[in-house]
Amino acid sequence: MRISWIFSLIVLLIVGAVVALMLLEAGSVTYTIVWGLALLGVLLLIVFYRNVMKPLRSITNGFDLLRAQDFSSRLSHVGQREADRIVDMFNGMMTSLKQERLKLREQNHFLDLLIDVSPMGIIMLDSKGNITECNKAAVKYVGLDGARDMIRSTVKELDTPLGKVLNSLQDREVKVVRLNDSMVYRCSRLSFMESGISHPFYLIEKLTDEVMKAERKSYEKVIRMMAHEVNNSLAGIISVMETAEYEVSDPDLSEAISACEKRCRDMGAFITKFASAVKIPEPIKKNIDLSELLRSRSPLFESICSATGSKLIMNLPDAETPVFIDPVLIEQVITNIVKNAAESAGQGGMVEVSIEKPGTRLIVTDNGPGISPEAADMLFTPFFTTKESGHGLGLLLVSEVLNTHGCRFSLETYPDSLTRFSIKF
Repeated sequence: MRISWIFSLIVLLIVGAVVALMLLEAGSVTYTIVWGLALLGVLLLIVFYRNVMKPLRSITNGFDLLRAQDFSSRLSHVGQREADRIVDMFNGMMTSLKQERLKLREQNHFLDLLIDVSPMGIIMLDSKGNITECNKAAVKYVGLDGARDMIRSTVKELDTPLGKVLNSLQDREVKVVRLNDSMVYRCSRLSFMESGISHPFYLIEKLTDEVMKAERKSYEKVIRMMAHEVNNSLAGIISVMETAEYEVSDPDLSEAISACEKRCRDMGAFITKFASAVKIPEPIKKNIDLSELLRSRSPLFESICSATGSKLIMNLPDAETPVFIDPVLIEQVITNIVKNAAESAGQGGMVEVSIEKPGTRLIVTDNGPGISPEAADMLFTPFFTTKESGHGLGLLLVSEVLNTHGCRFSLETYPDSLTRFSIKF
């Protein structure tokens, strides 16, 4: 029988006794017996409420506090020794839970701050593959404007070069990639268990600086070795050949010596060009109008395109487009990009130089054959080139100058078969 039913039964007995007292004649034996039973019922009710109902109600209130996760409230003593011991134990447990919860909340807050300022990109997914959390580094690396563009979307919906790489990863796979903006990342897909459910997440580590330092150290060593071995000999060889050319009377022999001399000079120019790759000066930035800079250089761009038989189109806004750059270095970068686009477009092709606003984005477009998937993976790599007479330094110099300016850039052939070099200042 439930305790509440016992309590209700005692109350009914007392009420019945009171009604009987009202009906019976005062002073009779039955009246006295009923009166004694009524008094006994009241005493039992008081004892039962104090020793059973009140502690039980206190324990019930405690479970309600646990259910509501209210760890700040406490139970009061009920005046019953055994019950008060339970109340003290419960209050001690609530104090411990409150301290543990506060400690956990502080740890979570610290972890959130640590994740938010971490240079490593972190993307958390739910069990359905939707993005639930991401830090600032992940948003920046993926190439979106803010976390709102990522939260509640899926990795498949991240239509950026790095997003496509993340989507291709299998569980526990780690991949190092170089994108079309010269950035190098180590991407990992891992998972953790929560409530028996596996939750995948991505780690994105930027390796660009380390890789570029290693590559620079490597080709600096190669250039120093080549310069030491070649330049020490070229000057003397060229001097001897110049003297021999005047001393030899045989025209054929003189022509052969002249060809060898020219080859030596070309070798010297080759070494000089390689050496220039490690002599990029620090940028001296100033505020300039990018549109005006491009207009002033349009005759140079036209001559470059005319040499390859391609047509130049300048699509520049009339309004001023202020940027904070080193005009000398950026002019060299744009000239290099236009030259590559003109060589790609070739005879009858098109090269367009345009500026998009807002955000001041410079785009150089060509309708050449495009970039093959194999070449796309090697862009901005030292000494890689698709040209027969190339040295693989042009795009390397471009990427280093743009990185020193803090620009975001990419080189890619799009589905419309046009190749675009995009620079966001």
